[in-house]
Amino acid sequence: MGRLTTHVLDAAHGCPGSHIRVELYRVEGESLELITTRQTNADGRCDSPLLDGDDYRSGVYQLQFSAGDYYRGRGVVLPEPAFLDVVVLRFGISAEQDHYHVPLLISPYSYSTYRGS
Repeated sequence: MGRLTTHVLDAAHGCPGSHIRVELYRVEGESLELITTRQTNADGRCDSPLLDGDDYRSGVYQLQFSAGDYYRGRGVVLPEPAFLDVVVLRFGISAEQDHYHVPLLISPYSYSTYRGS
């Protein structure tokens, strides 16, 4: 059975994005259903899959990463409001048997993502 994982890398400091709040939502039309809230570990990963088992099914999902809080916690002075406070990634899972890995590369002014392995 498939699973959903993520990984955050801090491009501004050249290190894993540790202790970042990550929220996963299932998107149903215009509604968001919160599935889980996690925090990345010292390696920028969550300690277990965000979604697996019976909860893992095809559909549209949204990940939200609290990047602004992370950079403020590192002592980075951000303008108010911050350019990137919460990074929102909306994506689809179509193959329930596959592993979907959604890495996030962040800095205070940019981000990049892709479907990883």
